Order: sequence, then structure tokens, then C-alpha cells
Amino acid sequence: MNSLQLERRRGLERLPRVQRERLSHIDFKLYFLGELRRADVVERFETGPAGATRDIALYRDIAPENLELDPGTKTYRPAADFTPLFEHQPQRVLTALSKGFGEGIGDQLQPMVRCEFPNALSLPRMSVLAPITRAIHRGKAVRLGYTSIESGKTERELVPLALVDTGIRWHVRAFDRKSQQFRDFVFTRMESPTLLEDSPVAREETVEHDVQWSRIIELELVPHPKHPRPEVVKLDYDMPGGVLTVKVRAATAGYMLRRWNVDCSPDHSLVGPEYALWLADPLALYGASSAALAPGYRDPRPDGTHRIVKAL
Repeated sequence: MNSLQLERRRGLERLPRVQRERLSHIDFKLYFLGELRRADVVERFETGPAGATRDIALYRDIAPENLELDPGTKTYRPAADFTPLFEHQPQRVLTALSKGFGEGIGDQLQPMVRCEFPNALSLPRMSVLAPITRAIHRGKAVRLGYTSIESGKTERELVPLALVDTGIRWHVRAFDRKSQQFRDFVFTRMESPTLLEDSPVAREETVEHDVQWSRIIELELVPHPKHPRPEVVKLDYDMPGGVLTVKVRAATAGYMLRRWNVDCSPDHSLVGPEYALWLADPLALYGASSAALAPGYRDPRPDGTHRIVKAL
């Protein structure tokens, strides 16, 4: 970042947040869609035409070289020397482009450009999700019915701690008062959760005492030794040095490695085009409760015992 960009960023930080949001939207439209109309600001923020005109004028004052007006269509377009004023995070940008901003009550998600992505086959019901997120936010326990592969349908008291997206489904990390353990519970197997207002949460039931959640594992992923084009893998994963280092929680490491199709066998024995990456040191997963979910993982203990991941 050069000195001019740094000065502009500092100037933006002094503006009210709502105004920064409007300027960021202008920046987004120019950068990723290549055009901006006054109506875009009016519709997005439900502001009047005069207010939108002032926002665009302020943007032009800050970065006059970023946009130029097409008088025929009254559309602003990014100039040849356009440099974004804001740092746009890739995940948020891709979500906006593929699903829209989703503003408004009951609005259907509409992509901003043509795109295709897999439909989610398993989503929590809102009547189940809401009590769980309230419990996480307020530090409360819930009572619910839960159907598991191992025990069938039972009644449980859980202390929900966090939501987890495995890429295939959502689950909640929680303390289970029945087993007296921290475990993973799938949303779609829950029924009628009720917030327990008068059931105090003990210290040993809180997230600070979930060792698997608190433990951070550093993983070094490298191009799979059997991949025919390791240079392509380095490009795909932005790893010019040949190593991609990621940090994950012990409680979720197995889920993430499965989602990324990382071969975690000690002898990189998994074969297939889906295995572009290999975990250079599978022992990094030692002791992680979710390790058994990692593709090809072999428990180094002689008896091969490991803690079963109860969300399966």
C-alpha cells in the first residue's frame, strides 16, 4: 500500500460508519461490476436521490481518478487507473456476487452475476436454530430431543458453544450433560429445543474448558506427491513456496481436511484427482478428536483406538 492509499484509508476511517458503508458499496459496484448508477445507491440504502448524489460526489473527491461518467447513459464506470478504496474480503465478495446482498424482508437471494454452486442438501430448521443461537449468545443450556445413530431418540440437556459448518451440513459444538462430554450435534437431528432460563451453566460446561475446541493445530499442506502437475497445485492454492500452512481447531480438523480432500495417510497412499494436497506431517493430528474423519488418517497408537466423533 503506497502513501496515497494509506492516507485515503485513514481519511475513510474518520467518516461515520454508515457513510463508509455507502462508499464501500460504490467501490464494490465499480470494481466488480464495472458500472454504477445513482439508483444503485438509492435502492441499496433506501436513501433519496440527493443523498446518493452526495455520496458519489464524496467518492469522487476522495478518488477522482477512480471513475468517469458516461454522459449518454449517466453511468459511472471504473477509469483505467482505478484502485479500490476499500479492502474487499474474497469470501464476502463471492457471497455477494453469487447470492446478492439479501437486504429486505423475505427477499429471495439473487446472484449479481451468472454463477452456479451446489445447493445445500441439509439445512437447520429456523425453529431449531434460533433457540440454539440464543443459548450460545446468552450462555444458557437447552433441553431437546435428539436422534443419534448410536442411541436412537433420547432427551438431552446441552450447553451449546459454537456453530460449525462442515461444508456438507451444520452442527453445534456443545457440552452434553448426559455423557458429561463436549460433543458435536447435528441440527437436523434435533427436536423442539427449549432454553433453560433457570438452569445455571457450570464452569466445566463452558467453552473455555473444551480442550479440543481451544487447541489450535497448525497443518502444513503440500502438493500431493503423486499429483502429475504439482506446479498447478501451487497456483491453485497460492503456495509459491510449496507449502500451505493453515490453522484449525482440534475439534474440527477432521471435518476441514475431509472438506478440502487432503490425503492424511502417512505414505500418501490415496489415489485420485480429488487428492491434490497431502498433509506433510499426519502426526500433527495426534490427539485431535476429529482426526478419524480425515481422509486416509491412521491412528499411530498401537491399538488404533480413538475417540468416536458423535456427530456422525
